[in-house]
Amino acid sequence: MLQKFDDRNKDIKVWIKDRLYSRDEAKVSVFDSVVQGGDAVWEGLRVYPNGIFLLDRHLNRLFESAKALAFTDIPDEAFIKNALKETLGANGMQKDTHIRLTLTRGEKITSGMDPRLNQKGSCLIILPEWKPPVYDNEHGITVFTSTIRRNNPSFLDSKIHHNNLLNNIQAKIQSNVAGKDAALMLDYFGFAAELNGTNIFMVKGHKVYTPFASACLHGITRGLIIELCEKNDIPIEERNISLTELYNADEFFCTGTMGELTPIVELDGRDTKNKSGYPMLNKLITLFEATKHDHCIAIN
Repeated sequence: MLQKFDDRNKDIKVWIKDRLYSRDEAKVSVFDSVVQGGDAVWEGLRVYPNGIFLLDRHLNRLFESAKALAFTDIPDEAFIKNALKETLGANGMQKDTHIRLTLTRGEKITSGMDPRLNQKGSCLIILPEWKPPVYDNEHGITVFTSTIRRNNPSFLDSKIHHNNLLNNIQAKIQSNVAGKDAALMLDYFGFAAELNGTNIFMVKGHKVYTPFASACLHGITRGLIIELCEKNDIPIEERNISLTELYNADEFFCTGTMGELTPIVELDGRDTKNKSGYPMLNKLITLFEATKHDHCIAIN
């Protein structure tokens, strides 16, 4: 499923380090760490009329990722919120907007891996785009199981929301070749971890399941769905989930800031069939829609 370009994005204003630039002028140095080695952390934010969805949780994850990578000179929360306010205001954006919020280690004095070469401070990038949820949430998406495994925490911990996304991109390439919308990635034991860009949930009977967050990102929307289940007496369990179980799930869906809650209607040529007849996904979507605006933080 290829995203279409929105003409309104031709003239967007982008925040880089400490001020706004027009889209054509928005650039980072070839010596920036994100160019040199994908050395940056990021968050995807969605803007609703009430504000930015779960902003505090996203910023907390950004700061924790930056700390894990030993970033220095990290802008504080007040600075980032003010930069978000100025960026959205300059673009007249109040809804149907997705923000790519990136914090790089900054510019190096010369090429090299050593973080001691970064002597100009970190670089904050706020890229807003007119972009409603990217998936077809009415008809769902098709998925292909990739041979590319999700990162083992022994090598690169998925809890760090970093910009080195080659692992995910390789999986997406395979799903493209297979003619499917997304790739399912397994963990190092062969259990389901997540899609190449979103978390996954399975429904069997009246119970919801999701993989352990050991080889997948601890997604913000994922966390909210778990909370909604617990608050509404919906049985939910985090555990290892095999491909065989997913093939026979009553319902199968993914969650993320980019697409909210999206049904997965096919996995590896097997259609998802709800033998129980209980519309759990619809119930969760209703709960999500009823509460998502309460979780928005206004920055005006």
